[in-house]
Amino acid sequence: MDENTSWSKRFSCPKIYPLIDRHTKQVYTSTMKLIIAPHRPFHNFKLMFLSFMTLCIGLFGCAAVGPDYVPPEIQVPDVWHTGLAEDLSLQSASPETLARWWTTLNDPVLSSLMDRAAVNNPDLRKSLLRVREARARRGISEASRFPTLDASAAAAVRRSSESAGTGNETESYSIQFDAGWEIDIFGGVRRGIEASEADMGAAQSDLQDVLVSLLAEVALNYIEARTYQVRLDVTHTNILAQTEILTLNQERFQAGLINELPVRQAQYNLENSRSQIPALRTGLEASMNRLAVLLGEYPGVLHSEIVAPRPIPVASGSIAVGMPMEILRNRPDIRRAERNLAAQTARIGVAVADLYPKFRLTGVFGLESLSVGDILVPADSRIWQVGPGMNWRLFDGGAIRRNIEVQTLLQEQALIDYESTILLAMEEVENALTAFSEALNRRQSLLYAVESANRAVILARDLFTAGLADFSNVLDAQKSLLSFQNELAVSDGAVTSNLVRLYKALGGGWETV
Repeated sequence: MDENTSWSKRFSCPKIYPLIDRHTKQVYTSTMKLIIAPHRPFHNFKLMFLSFMTLCIGLFGCAAVGPDYVPPEIQVPDVWHTGLAEDLSLQSASPETLARWWTTLNDPVLSSLMDRAAVNNPDLRKSLLRVREARARRGISEASRFPTLDASAAAAVRRSSESAGTGNETESYSIQFDAGWEIDIFGGVRRGIEASEADMGAAQSDLQDVLVSLLAEVALNYIEARTYQVRLDVTHTNILAQTEILTLNQERFQAGLINELPVRQAQYNLENSRSQIPALRTGLEASMNRLAVLLGEYPGVLHSEIVAPRPIPVASGSIAVGMPMEILRNRPDIRRAERNLAAQTARIGVAVADLYPKFRLTGVFGLESLSVGDILVPADSRIWQVGPGMNWRLFDGGAIRRNIEVQTLLQEQALIDYESTILLAMEEVENALTAFSEALNRRQSLLYAVESANRAVILARDLFTAGLADFSNVLDAQKSLLSFQNELAVSDGAVTSNLVRLYKALGGGWETV
């Protein structure tokens, strides 16, 4: 066995060879002989340096260690399980409609609130700062690809021991620049940059997810405020009608046409309706205050804009829901989970790179002298040192491999989180579709109930006035009418609110950022 064959067996690295091409193996072997084998003296520094640089150039273009990220293929149902209401369709929503879905409600006040919330909300501003933070961290990772340069200066006075030396005092002065560059042969730095880029994408998706939730919350509180206003209007209308009945009964009682019982019954029916006003006003106030806070304003600031009653906004035209596969693209929380998975996959490569040697070019350039005057003479005081270096951890008690295992397990957890996020998204859409469809059905029934209750009030009042029926029929009809009208107002708000939740489940609104 010749010397070259013996050395190759001694210093070959089976973990490294699969990462480099055949052309580079020979360069790697010859260079490692120069660097690692101190028993073989070499006299040509330039040859060693050129060999080292050839190795670095040959290996620097190699693929980084660790797994390459491939987005997982997820199978979702072709169609929604829930049947679509008449106002819904499986057509894909246009990006413009999905981006500003609230414009389909045709309410300029709501549109104004949405635009202001997208600028001033505190949670949204905080998420934007997290995106900037992730971008800065990505810059830190990117900086690892470039050389470093440090400057230092020192001045010292030293006195030696008289018993062990001369007892003289000596001065020393130095100014120097230290340069270093770790050559990313095995891709640890590149994998770190991949992880940082994925983290930045996850932060951006998180910002978009916050925006989706924020805009839905603004719309829901606005609809709630309008619903309270409609209910207040319904209650006031019923109070006026009940006041007329009370006045009529009082007049008939004074004329001796009826006894006192119908008067008292009309009185408590009126007061019962009046007792609902404070609770409705309290709910309205809370909704307006919540809207102000969502817009980054103090409670009470928005009252002048909302206090004027407006009808509950209703969507116009057919609503495009799209197919289940589209939520993988539209929902930012799914994209955030996918980016987290990509980042964790790259971190496996960062951990694997620690198994391999690290190559570095270093250089020192400066001035050094025993006196201040001489240091200013570069020809006599200059110093320099330049050369390659290698660092390879050969034993660490298995810490590196355990770290690889940790990062791999974290990647598997990230994959499960991604799959779980998709399942929860599908559940949210299915529930929103059901809620919207059933809210429409309930509203239709309540419309019929209000129409019948209105007719019942008229008939009961006419019969009582003619003395053909008891006043309790009037009371029951009025109570039913007020109840059904309140329920209809709540139902109108529920229909639009469930539409908002459907748009949120579909991922609408994040393109506004």
